[in-house]
Amino acid sequence: MHPRLYGLLLQVRQALTRQPERGDVPGWVLVTLMTAGLVTVLWAVAGDRLVSLFVQALNSVRGPGG
Repeated sequence: MHPRLYGLLLQVRQALTRQPERGDVPGWVLVTLMTAGLVTVLWAVAGDRLVSLFVQALNSVRGPGG
């Protein structure tokens, strides 16, 4: 068999049998944990104020009648 053809067939076989890429799992885990940590810290520091702002926003949407 011609060496170039053999090389091409070998590359095709390797491409077909290659495992699919799984992605950057540790990076996504880190992003998720950091986001959860940030939300926890914000809630601990400003939880009462956030609840107050949320209730105030809901009341402004409902209007004075309720």
